[in-house]
Amino acid sequence: MVFDGRHVLLVLAILSVVLSSTVVSQRGRHIQGVVYDGRSLIINGKRELLFSGSIHYPRSTPDMWPDLIQKAKHGGLNVIQTYVFWNIHEPVKGEFNFEGNKDLVKFIKLIGEQGMYVTLRVGPFIQAEWNHGGLPYWLREVPDIIFRSDNAPFKYHMKKYVKMIINKMKEEKLFAPQGGPIILAQIENEYNHVQLAYRELGARYVQWAANMAVGLKIGVPWVMCKQKDAPDPVINTCNGRHCGDTFTGPNKPNKPSIWTENWTAQYRVFGDPPSQRAVEDIAYSVGRFFSKNGTLNNYYMYHGGTNFARTSAVFTTTRYYDEAPLDEYGLQREPKWSHLRDLHKALNLCKKALLWGTSGVQRLGKHTEVRLYEKPGTSICAAFLTNNSTKAGHTVKFKGDTFYLPPRSISILPDCKNVVYNTEIIVSQHNARNYVRPKETKNLKWKMSPEPIPNVHQLHVSSKIPNELYGMLKDTTDYGWYTTSIELSRHDLPMRPDILPVLRVASLGHALHAFVNGEYIGSAHGSHEEKGFLFQKAITLKPGTNHISVLGMTVGLPDSGAYMEHRYAGPRAITILGLNTGTIDLTQNGWGHQVGLTGENNHVFSESGAKKIEWTEVKEEGRALTWYKTRFHAPEGKDPVAIRMNGMGKGMIWVNGQSIGRYWMSYLSPLGKPSQEEYHIPRSYLKPKKNLLVILEEEKANPDDIEILTVNRDTICSIITETAPPHVKSWAREENDIRPVVDHLHPAAHLKCPNHKKIVAVEFASFGDPEGACGSFFVGKCDSALTKGIVEQECLGKSSCTVPAKREVFDKNGDHCPDTMKTLAIQVKCAAKD
Repeated sequence: MVFDGRHVLLVLAILSVVLSSTVVSQRGRHIQGVVYDGRSLIINGKRELLFSGSIHYPRSTPDMWPDLIQKAKHGGLNVIQTYVFWNIHEPVKGEFNFEGNKDLVKFIKLIGEQGMYVTLRVGPFIQAEWNHGGLPYWLREVPDIIFRSDNAPFKYHMKKYVKMIINKMKEEKLFAPQGGPIILAQIENEYNHVQLAYRELGARYVQWAANMAVGLKIGVPWVMCKQKDAPDPVINTCNGRHCGDTFTGPNKPNKPSIWTENWTAQYRVFGDPPSQRAVEDIAYSVGRFFSKNGTLNNYYMYHGGTNFARTSAVFTTTRYYDEAPLDEYGLQREPKWSHLRDLHKALNLCKKALLWGTSGVQRLGKHTEVRLYEKPGTSICAAFLTNNSTKAGHTVKFKGDTFYLPPRSISILPDCKNVVYNTEIIVSQHNARNYVRPKETKNLKWKMSPEPIPNVHQLHVSSKIPNELYGMLKDTTDYGWYTTSIELSRHDLPMRPDILPVLRVASLGHALHAFVNGEYIGSAHGSHEEKGFLFQKAITLKPGTNHISVLGMTVGLPDSGAYMEHRYAGPRAITILGLNTGTIDLTQNGWGHQVGLTGENNHVFSESGAKKIEWTEVKEEGRALTWYKTRFHAPEGKDPVAIRMNGMGKGMIWVNGQSIGRYWMSYLSPLGKPSQEEYHIPRSYLKPKKNLLVILEEEKANPDDIEILTVNRDTICSIITETAPPHVKSWAREENDIRPVVDHLHPAAHLKCPNHKKIVAVEFASFGDPEGACGSFFVGKCDSALTKGIVEQECLGKSSCTVPAKREVFDKNGDHCPDTMKTLAIQVKCAAKD
């Protein structure tokens, strides 16, 4: 037998499995463990193409996990990736919590039960737009600590934590050599971004972190993302949108190409407009990556979920990556979910060629090329016809046939003959999200209770200057009071009625509300880009004692950058301008402090706490800093539940004592709308009747227009051109050949209702040149009058249907626009039938 380089690497890889104490059966036929070579991971002795998606366990609830995992599997994924979140597991030093949606072990076991793998990103720094990048606050207060550097205190606590997590996984037999689903682990996270700031301390830290991780002997490979100098045997991986073109590759030829974060959209911060990333662009990037020797692609995020309570990073919205293939509520976002599912099917048809073939590339034109994988001496062959032009489509010739490639697209030919998928042509269904107000949640009866505004009599002077806000709050609340007072005579005050003193507060972030003599005078805030800000407001003062009360606020802790332990927030300078005696600097006037709001400290959002204060009916707009409560019945059915915060400003929401997160309606995007209007209420938080809803509103507001809604994606659509390729499910591999599994290969609309619902109405149908998008179609200049009747006949009362996009079906009465390239657009409504 002649061994080429690939066989030698495979032999070495298998030997490394044995040497690293992976398990081999007594007969020696089954290798259990994970190794790698330059082509792929080898899992239990078998090469795999790996399609992965990020789903973070604390960003959903345990009752949602099985459905999310199943939808990921049905979407063609075989790996789930998750971070491990140190600050939820050890919020207090030495006290651990793995209960509820923190139950990492349960989450991993559920993934394994579906026959899927896990990538465990241990960190412990994770960024992830998560509060403090996942690091617990108490770590900041360890003496002489410098995060993420060759610093003895940090390394001590990091190693102790990582070892605890790894031991927990080993005890539960969750690593692949133990028969578990974990096939990869990650240490650190995108360290190259900050490494230079630490100089030699950074370089030494990278070496230490890699050696520490490998020394834990978990039997699966470790990775470092965006770490070009990842020490052997740790694999350096790519994060980004186009790793097929931007990744310089593994730093050693015996390491596989792994894409740990393919961003499916862009996370949002308060003040942002909606973010989008077209599924065509994602599909192109994935096709490109696998055509260039990629072995694992991970969608970040596949389900973003919700930043419950105070878990979001600085200024990050409560909703996270809602534009992912599974939206915040866990509903399939179409066509993103299904177009990627079809891509995975197409790539799996190429699996033998990709994993065992010899690769090559051939230029077909200025902007076109073919990337080819063939196994000599067999019929195994896969081709990726690529048009890299973003402006024009091109026709190419390949193996004697002609193929049209739309702009910036890849056609996948798993047998080098038949196009089963094009990244730019969507043949799967679309859908639109609907919010419905059920009868159970109408006519809410609201009550209110104002939060006390303290002054220096209640909060005695405790320091000369205002305390730094992070250090004062210690990540236990968003709110901290600062109080002081000033004595003025009438001679100090301006004599002219058109001149008023001005209160000026220079703050390091993130927001504040100011009160003078118990009266609200205004607020100000920073932004994700500029945390600091200057508050200035004209105020009315009186002769005698004047009380200044400032409520400082954080909106999450920082999650990125070097020297995070040296970030600060809160007021740094406070002055009063415009007095007859000149500017008065109050910064060193002596200040009282309070951590948290009184209502917050009394847990007025709980059943027992709500009884501690007096509530009155809401009859008009409440003053700034007011608590509101009501009760509502859970909506019928199983659709997700959300609350739309119409008429409100900024604050927090609790349902039955559980926080669903921050809301901020008054911080408008450049489009003039809030960055997030609806907030997810998990079904598991609800009782059938009399659910307690409590809202802390920081601004003047009236809750009467708040709506509690159910969410569905029961509006489904299809948009198919008559030249589109047949659906990829029309093909299957038989031995080494790709064959059709349907009688007729033609473009068709494929519609399927979610959750076993039925099609109850055809809301739009046109065969011609319709325009618009799902939820807002309209008929163009060319239309077949028969279309709606044909679609109703094929689809009504069914959970799924297929309608061919063929002229002979729709133009039986004559084709009134024969020169028009025809498109079939259908929109139907799904519902549960009694």
